[in-house]
Amino acid sequence: METIQGMKRTHRCAELTVADAGKEVILMGWTQRRRDLGALVFVTLRDRSGIMQVVFNSETNPELHEKALQVRSEFVLAVKGTLALRSPDAINKNMPTGELEVIATELRILSKSETPPFHIEEDSDANEVLKLKYRYLDLRRPDLQKKLMLRHRVAKITRDYYDENEFYEIETPMLGRSTPEGARDYLVPSRVHPGKFYALPQSPQLFKQLLMVAGYDRYMQITKCFRDEDLRADRQPEFTQIDLEMSFVDVEDVIKVNEGFIQRLFKQLLDIDIPVPFKRLTFYEAMSRYGSDKPDTRFDMELIDLSDIAETSGFKVFSDAISNGGRVRALNAKGGGTFSRKEIDALGEVVKTYKAKGLAWIVVEEGSLRSPISKFLSEEETAKILERTKAEKGDLLLFVADKDEIVCDSLGHLRLTLGEKLNLIDHERYDVLWVTEFPLLERDEEENRWVAKHHPFTSPMDEDIEYLESDPSRVRAKAYDIVMNGYEIGGGSIRIHNQELQKKMFNLIGFTDEQAKER
Repeated sequence: METIQGMKRTHRCAELTVADAGKEVILMGWTQRRRDLGALVFVTLRDRSGIMQVVFNSETNPELHEKALQVRSEFVLAVKGTLALRSPDAINKNMPTGELEVIATELRILSKSETPPFHIEEDSDANEVLKLKYRYLDLRRPDLQKKLMLRHRVAKITRDYYDENEFYEIETPMLGRSTPEGARDYLVPSRVHPGKFYALPQSPQLFKQLLMVAGYDRYMQITKCFRDEDLRADRQPEFTQIDLEMSFVDVEDVIKVNEGFIQRLFKQLLDIDIPVPFKRLTFYEAMSRYGSDKPDTRFDMELIDLSDIAETSGFKVFSDAISNGGRVRALNAKGGGTFSRKEIDALGEVVKTYKAKGLAWIVVEEGSLRSPISKFLSEEETAKILERTKAEKGDLLLFVADKDEIVCDSLGHLRLTLGEKLNLIDHERYDVLWVTEFPLLERDEEENRWVAKHHPFTSPMDEDIEYLESDPSRVRAKAYDIVMNGYEIGGGSIRIHNQELQKKMFNLIGFTDEQAKER
């Protein structure tokens, strides 16, 4: 096997431009493909920057042409030659270097390859198991390389931005002790202390708070976090987050500095101007209007509260829900009146997935309604429903009656299903917003106790502290999430810095003084 001794790469493949024509160049990379046209052999050479066509001509260099015939897909090559402009009829407008080619004068085969189990292309149709088995080959694909390059650029912009805003980047330990977080810990056994374990961090929560106590004022870290929880589309056991902490600030300070960061990311990565300040919704507004604390606001369909109308409804499903302390809410799927009964039944299965007992519906037609529940509704009730939902001919009204959290959650997921089904979502658009004023606590019905919605160090809003003991469900947190296109992309909170208040918080979630001290 040949080596690169005596050859030093001068350029990467896609770095060359028309202005470099006539230069002698040395390129190194992988064989994307080889084409044999008799007197000419064309090799497409690939490196992380892109691709370049290399030409071997039997008339000018028969030995080199013969050697090029040995080349196969994914062979690693070093090529010396002259960069030339292609003839007008040979220009490939589908590749960035399509006007150029290298006329080879030297070829070294640095490494041979067996036939790959799948094509190393932008859109490989190989199954995921095969691609994971040969991950080193999959990572050669241009789309994955672009994603890793994007991560690198995000990391650099992140460090530059927070450095400009007086943050120190400080690494925190990976091996620590278990602390009260939202998921189970991954445990690492200690060899030195048999029977004892380290916990991998779910977040650097305590470490960064120690840094603030120590006076470091502003901290930043691009860090690994580990959470032993069930896999979901947006959850995995190991992930990377941009972790921050700040001293002597309020919610507005935190929001301002991070809006600037998001704005810069979009501008430098995508050349998109994201206006600040971002839109804000309270947790209650997000849930009651969109059925989610991470709403996708790229389309307008909102939940409509019909509880006051349903209170005296002749349809007992509605009236019983209200009398049991629940609510009735609806969605107006504009144009959904064309859905078949089978399609409407499928929507019913969606809400049942989220604990709703069923889905009532009305199709608005010319001068009439089509619905299994319309016979239970009075003319007055029907008129009020149509007025409040702004229903028109061709619309489909969808109702859920239950406990409010079930109503909002099920209709929120149904809303997303309808957004896709009715092509309401602009997938080229980015909507960024803050969700604020989360509940400080939530009830764990299985354990019959209060648990922290974010974490036990989150500060309650000043005006709600008086309700901590008398009505904990009423207490809002100084917590905030940043949401983009229906995904939570970040979040945080102001910490408790009053010892008595922190003790009260620990007591509320069932920690004794001894347990709090031990943890």
